[in-house]
Amino acid sequence: MDRNRCEWVTTEAIYMEYHDQEWGVPTHDDRDLFEMLSLEGAQAGLSWLTILKRRDNYREAFDHFDPKMISKYGEDKISELLENAGIIRNKLKVRSVITNAQAFLQVQQEFDSFDAYIWQFVNGEPIVNDWTIHDEVPAKTQESERMSKDLKKRGFKFVGPTICYAFMQATGMVNDHTKDCFKYHKR
Repeated sequence: MDRNRCEWVTTEAIYMEYHDQEWGVPTHDDRDLFEMLSLEGAQAGLSWLTILKRRDNYREAFDHFDPKMISKYGEDKISELLENAGIIRNKLKVRSVITNAQAFLQVQQEFDSFDAYIWQFVNGEPIVNDWTIHDEVPAKTQESERMSKDLKKRGFKFVGPTICYAFMQATGMVNDHTKDCFKYHKR
């Protein structure tokens, strides 16, 4: 069935499925939030489709994004990851997942969950925007800038304001489906 989707969606089945089932859907599971933060960091400078096609490889390589396991990775595991052709083999990005897992666990300890911490940047409720066309959607916002600044202060890496905004969109903290998208009406 043909549906109008947000302009950024290609005709690739994996992209349409991601848009239709995940993008903009509020996410509150800590592991899922950690996965999306990790994948958004891996995407920096690349297309989201590049990462989406490798997501299963990332899940396998990074122990299904279990932050407790990842936080203990040593140099042998880092070397193994850097040899894995199924992921983006950028040393800084790989190391950032480990650093972020350690910071993530500290946030969980302080706030009882990463969910409680991260959703405070939108006062616990999704920001629902009314964009007519994709060109109106910003790359970053005041909320993503505050999130980025706080995450960096806590030791997170690859969490600039643009990455944070993409993370917010992906996890439903922000709903940026445009008015011509069939998902706009299902909010």
